[in-house]
Amino acid sequence: MSAKPKVFIDGEHGTTGLQIRQRLAGRDDVEVLSLAAADRRDADKRARLLNEADIAILCLPDDGAREAVAMLAAAGNGHTRVIDASTAHRTADGWVFGFAEMTRGQRQAIAAARFVANPGCYSTGSIALLRPLIERQVLPPAYPVTINAVSGYSGGGKSLIAQMEDSSRDDHIGANLFLYALTLAHKHVPEIMLRAGLTRRPVMTPNVGRFAQGMLVNLPLHLDLLNGAPDVADIHALMSEHYAGQDVVRVAALEQCAQLPRVDAEEMVGTDEMRLYVFGTPGRGQVNLVASLDNLGKGASGAAVQNLDIMLNGRG
Repeated sequence: MSAKPKVFIDGEHGTTGLQIRQRLAGRDDVEVLSLAAADRRDADKRARLLNEADIAILCLPDDGAREAVAMLAAAGNGHTRVIDASTAHRTADGWVFGFAEMTRGQRQAIAAARFVANPGCYSTGSIALLRPLIERQVLPPAYPVTINAVSGYSGGGKSLIAQMEDSSRDDHIGANLFLYALTLAHKHVPEIMLRAGLTRRPVMTPNVGRFAQGMLVNLPLHLDLLNGAPDVADIHALMSEHYAGQDVVRVAALEQCAQLPRVDAEEMVGTDEMRLYVFGTPGRGQVNLVASLDNLGKGASGAAVQNLDIMLNGRG
């Protein structure tokens, strides 16, 4: 790899790509290769930049991401490393899941990987809550999990942003909050199951609110159905131990959780961090775990840049 690594954002004019470009704009440790918007469908120019890059970040629909990887293979390219922000490779063999805090050794796996699949926004919050409990055999993998979540509308990309913001459109969405994925087949469910360790398909109920960025994911659990009869404090201690020493994913103090009257879905906007909460009343037998993040931060672009930094030099 050259002294100043070359990074190509394939799809830099989309929502995720623009956010990554902004994060890299003030940095002098990488050279960003750019493709003009008018050339984004020019296969030859895309292929040239993909093959010239040390690391390519794919901010594309699934088919476009697969096409980019195929372009590298067709050129016999064995050096360009890839971060894919689409859904295409999140459960694929040979791809490392780009959630550095997920489990011990994950950061090192990302650092050594050629192919990294950036997690989805909902799945980042869901896996952050589920993985510690399943890994420590407190939550049975077949537990009937329900995941409730709300995201800012930017998660739907330019099309949904326009539908929410432009009232002159025929397809304008005027709702302040709407539930979708009503067939219970949200595209993030397979990666949640695989990376968290679930064997029973969870019921996932995603919502979109009339705010641009921000996200809450919550996981309600009955403590008497968990192994070891834990209480709220036990769950908090387990979560805190799992994420001890992390500066991107942090667990709020139990005292803070007990005193909060509400959690704002926009509280993490503008950051690339994620905050986890453990809510419940001692002795009531229930707990509600909540992940709070910016859907375009740790839920997308921020995670991609974190993975880039880990792949370049192990930091991030």
